[in-house]
Amino acid sequence: MLRILQFLYSLRSFLLFVLLEVLAISLIVSNNSPQGAAFFNSSNAVTGSILKTRSDVVDFFSLAEDNEALLSQNALLLEQLKTINAIPDSVTLELDSAFEAQYTFRGARIISNSLRFSQNHITLNKGSKDGVKPGMGVFNEQGVVGRVQSVSDNYSVAFSLLNTEMRISSKLKSNGSFGSINWDGKDSKKTKLLYVPRHVKASPGDTIVTNGFSAVFPEGIMVGTIESVDQSSDPNSLDIVVNLSVDFSKVHYVYLVENSRLAEIDSLQKQSEIENEF
Repeated sequence: MLRILQFLYSLRSFLLFVLLEVLAISLIVSNNSPQGAAFFNSSNAVTGSILKTRSDVVDFFSLAEDNEALLSQNALLLEQLKTINAIPDSVTLELDSAFEAQYTFRGARIISNSLRFSQNHITLNKGSKDGVKPGMGVFNEQGVVGRVQSVSDNYSVAFSLLNTEMRISSKLKSNGSFGSINWDGKDSKKTKLLYVPRHVKASPGDTIVTNGFSAVFPEGIMVGTIESVDQSSDPNSLDIVVNLSVDFSKVHYVYLVENSRLAEIDSLQKQSEIENEF
C-alpha cells in the first residue's frame, strides 16, 4: 500500500495537470454551445460505435439459435403453403377432410457430413423426440439432400444423395419424362439420371426435379440441371449427367419432409409384391 501511495505521489504533478485539463474541458463544453455540441456529437459517435461492435459480437454468437428458429418458422410456412396449394382429385367434388395436407415439414441442422466415400451419410441434430422418422426426405432451399435412414431419441442419420445406394425418382421439368437419380460415386457435384428412354428429348441446361412417385418427396423439388446427354451402352436409355443443385460441401441447415401416407403406400406395395427402389 505504501508503494502505491509513493507511486501516486511521484505522479502528483501529472495527475494535477490531467485534473485541471478535465475541469477546463468541462467548463468549455458546458458554457459554449458550439464546443458542447461538437463534444457530444463526438462522444455519441464513439459510444455508438462501441455499442454496435458489442451488438455484432452478441449477434454472431446467437446466429445458431436464430437459424434454428428460422428453420422452424419456414417449416411451418412450407406446411401451410402445401395446405393452401393442395390439389383435389376432382374439380367436381367439394374440398373436405379427405384432402388434408399430405406432407409435414420440420427444420434440422447437419452436425456431421461425409463426402469422400461411395456411401456418404449426414447426421442431423433432431431425432424421434422431434418427430423425425426413418424414410423422411431431406432437402434445403437448393434442392434434394437425402433420406432419413435411422433415428435415435435426439439424432438421426440419413443417406446423402451422394450415396451409391440412394435413388430419387425424378423427371425432366420441361416434358415430364421420368427416371431415377443415382450417384455413381465419382464427382460430388454431379450425378446420373437413369432409365430415360432414348426417344426422349433431353438437352443440356434442362431442369431435373422430383416427380412425387416415390412418396418421399413432394413433386417439384429441385435436383439439378443436365450437363450432358449421350447415347449409352444400354440400347433403351440415355446416358444423362446432371449437375447437382446442392453444394454438399456447404450444406448446414435442412428441412425434413414426412408423407403422412407413406406407411400405407409401402404396406400396399408389399402386399402387391412390388419392390419400391426409391
